[in-house]
Amino acid sequence: MPSIDSKDIKKLIVACDAGMGSSVMLASQLRKQLKDSGVTVEHTPVNSIPDDADVIVCHSGLAARAKASAPGKPLVSFQIFLGDPAVTKLVNTIKNGGTVDA
Repeated sequence: MPSIDSKDIKKLIVACDAGMGSSVMLASQLRKQLKDSGVTVEHTPVNSIPDDADVIVCHSGLAARAKASAPGKPLVSFQIFLGDPAVTKLVNTIKNGGTVDA
């Protein structure tokens, strides 16, 4: 199970399927929540996750595709786009320190 220390997270990717606007909203929300953390938040298609991604966030329905696209990267999957506990925990870990296991 891949893990990363929060201080080593520089790029967070919100991976989506083609054209789902809700993941764009999530990426925007994460940018605001993490604006003082030094973490870049980008939104990319699940099949085009960049190699320099440190953590991937995606809907649980896309988790298998995200793992295949970015093997060995910590993956945080969620059920609901806004206010999901897994995403809240990730934001708190990045802000307060700790390890992201996914």
